[in-house]
Amino acid sequence: MTVRDVGAAVRLADLIRGAGSVVALTGAGISVPSGIPDFRSPGTGLWNNVDPTEVAHIDVFRRDPERFWHFYGARFHTLEHKRPNRAHEALAKLERAGLLDAVVTQNIDRLHGRAGSREVIEVHGTIDHSSCVSCGITYRLADVRARQAADAGSVPRCDCSSPLKPDVVLFGEYLPMEALARAEQLAAQADLMLCIGSSLEVYPVAELPAITLNAGGQIAILTQGATPFDGCASVRCAGDIVDELDAVIAALDLD
Repeated sequence: MTVRDVGAAVRLADLIRGAGSVVALTGAGISVPSGIPDFRSPGTGLWNNVDPTEVAHIDVFRRDPERFWHFYGARFHTLEHKRPNRAHEALAKLERAGLLDAVVTQNIDRLHGRAGSREVIEVHGTIDHSSCVSCGITYRLADVRARQAADAGSVPRCDCSSPLKPDVVLFGEYLPMEALARAEQLAAQADLMLCIGSSLEVYPVAELPAITLNAGGQIAILTQGATPFDGCASVRCAGDIVDELDAVIAALDLD
């Protein structure tokens, strides 16, 4: 069991107060308390029993949309009704208090928006909608789910009959240029980047803390697993993410 550094929350609160610009970078770990498994944790990770390149690759979507949607339909079902946890809510509180400029997230689960965060950059896309690869029409999640249920092969289809593709970044695809450029801009301007629930190993998003550091800013890391940036962090919180952020909110007197 990881022992929480009780003074880390106070040190982090002081850094947040003193920073002119604070940005949060979040990964799968922030959504685990909402009941969403991360990707690689032993025994529970999403990719433990499946090769992601065999089910979540753009080539699989193009070659075999039924196989692709057999996996992604179950993924959507898992995510569709999940609720934000207090870690998501803590970031929304920081933004409302004028202490957080934006959330850059690797997650596709929509939970930051549901928690009340307004400035959210979803660099890996979102399950909120899917688009037709032929004519470009976009459909919201509820409609996509209904179209999938109505199709004999369980493939949601556009009115033109082409398969819909979820507006998420699949293996074999580049990140959306506009979202990545905005994330890099925020990282370069940040006096402090809060790295929350991310292994900081998936590129190009893992470059963002380095951008902040190279621009003269600081980083704080709140995650239970080791990261390549641990030695560069001004504050390192290794306890439960919800508890850690609750403590930061309390230290900032935002409850």
